[in-house]
Amino acid sequence: MDDRRRLILDQALALVDERGLGAVSMRAVAERVGLTSMALYPYVGGKDALLDGLVDLLQLELGERSAHDPGDWRHRLRALARAVRGVAQAHPGAFPLLLTRPAAGAPASWLAAALRGALHDAGVAAADVPRLARLWASYLLGRATGEVTGAAPDPPADPAADFEADVDDLVALVAAAAGRA
Repeated sequence: MDDRRRLILDQALALVDERGLGAVSMRAVAERVGLTSMALYPYVGGKDALLDGLVDLLQLELGERSAHDPGDWRHRLRALARAVRGVAQAHPGAFPLLLTRPAAGAPASWLAAALRGALHDAGVAAADVPRLARLWASYLLGRATGEVTGAAPDPPADPAADFEADVDDLVALVAAAAGRA
């Protein structure tokens, strides 16, 4: 990613973190980086492209947070789950973009690719990998979004412990699907 583009996206993400997604405008981002709004266009395009760039930045952070050692598939799935929750907590205003922006579609998603890789390594049949990857992605993105927006139904007393228990259940489901239960 070009240094100038990265600076602009970092500042846009900081603006969302500080004031919410509604505060993002080309003018507000330009002011943060010391440019005119027209000067942003070669780097990030219009506002829609800027929001898609935030999706790219969030997915990049997911990758950085879940960088894994060559551990087993269980470790990788847990690391991915914790990365998703961590990014949501770090960027609650921007995180829902992973569910709402076309640029975040599952086929192009870094998360979906990482999940498919871990499921494949677990020994899940190739025909079942897409379905289980969708299940994991839906749970992780939906759960994290519900937590950060306050829209989760019947919130648990200890969200972190509840999350870990859910991830354990999903790992067990993968083991069963791979015939390793």
